[in-house]
Amino acid sequence: MGISFWQIAIVVVLVVLLFGRGKISDLMGDVAKGIKSFKSGLAEDDDKTKTIDQSSDEVAATVKTEDKQAS
Repeated sequence: MGISFWQIAIVVVLVVLLFGRGKISDLMGDVAKGIKSFKSGLAEDDDKTKTIDQSSDEVAATVKTEDKQAS
């Protein structure tokens, strides 16, 4: 017993009648903005992670060099 096309159509019509087309399109615009900001946040985290990894590699190389010089 699956959901038929007519059941989906009735739900869509009820949602449009209750909220109106303007509110639904505004809501979809807000959802799109949220997705974009989420993606940009992930990209910023990746950049920060790469910077931290590079910094830790430089520190490790410096420590190894100092250890060799001390020996």
